[in-house]
Amino acid sequence: MQDDLIDRIYEASFIPENWPGILDDLAGMTEAKGGLLFSARDKVLSWTTSDNLEDVFHTYVKDGWFARCDRRVCIMGKAHDSFLIENDYWSPEEFEANPIYQNFFRPRGLGCSAGTGLLLPTGDRIVFSVERTLDRGPMEKPFVERLNELRPHLARSALIAARLGLKSATGASEALTKLGLPTILLDADGAAVEMSNISEDVAAHLVIGAQNKVGLKDKQANDLFSKSLQTLHLHSDTNVNSFPLRAGDTQAAMVAHILPISRSAHDMFAKSYAILVLTPVAKKSVPPVELVRSLFDLTASEARVARKLAAGKSVEEIAEDGGVALSTVRTQLRQVMEKTGCSRQAEVVALLANLALQK
Repeated sequence: MQDDLIDRIYEASFIPENWPGILDDLAGMTEAKGGLLFSARDKVLSWTTSDNLEDVFHTYVKDGWFARCDRRVCIMGKAHDSFLIENDYWSPEEFEANPIYQNFFRPRGLGCSAGTGLLLPTGDRIVFSVERTLDRGPMEKPFVERLNELRPHLARSALIAARLGLKSATGASEALTKLGLPTILLDADGAAVEMSNISEDVAAHLVIGAQNKVGLKDKQANDLFSKSLQTLHLHSDTNVNSFPLRAGDTQAAMVAHILPISRSAHDMFAKSYAILVLTPVAKKSVPPVELVRSLFDLTASEARVARKLAAGKSVEEIAEDGGVALSTVRTQLRQVMEKTGCSRQAEVVALLANLALQK
């Protein structure tokens, strides 16, 4: 069931009419009424919901409730890597007095949700949420944990869906053009089927071999790339499907994201097995936890260790600040190095120190 849902999540990257069914499934697994997905970039809002909530959220957007609601602001403004419930960012008194809940959600029998914000490397801002009825009550921790297991897949799929404006493309060429990012369609052997937006700067990171087989000049990245292609459809927790590309030194110049072409998306991308999307980065010290995690498939604890390293903290200080054993932090550091293709702690620090959002 979980693998099937993950396949459908990736399918919805390019087949957006499937999102309502996926949101229904997220709601069903958490005893909620329905789900919704909002995407915003350059002041353009796109959204979709479960069918049974479509009228409610059409009113929510059309009548200006969305513009006045501070729920998404709280979600996006909180450095996090999890689905959150209302009590994670409001006190009970603040929640009870919230005018949007008083005047919009509660009169419609809603008022308890679990939501997550995704600040993507491209500048796209995504909010997923599942909405419970008021009488069912707040989302319990086991249900939040189920959503968090799917969160990395939702984030990767949302990167594509947001760039397409939650609208279907008529074919592969249109989809790649609308993405507006350096993109390569790959067959099962890692050969390029089609490319788009590959500038000279981007091409400098690539090696195109015999039979159009794609490689990466950054050896560490190329190793992660090869492993990702071999295990892409296993949906394992240990898969690394987002990783940095270095520009001849330890600093990241781009980040590679690999997504499977799933189910009916094959109708659009004939002979394609996967899609490689490259997102640029720019210099900025101490990247936020959410950005680091979304870039490199790190767990929540690994992302916090990475961020603190970039801030200049020692391993000993990170352990003391977090109240955890030094051995735990060292284990997490080893996992960070493995997932980012680094062999030394200093490489991790140099790699993360230049990350920022870039549209």
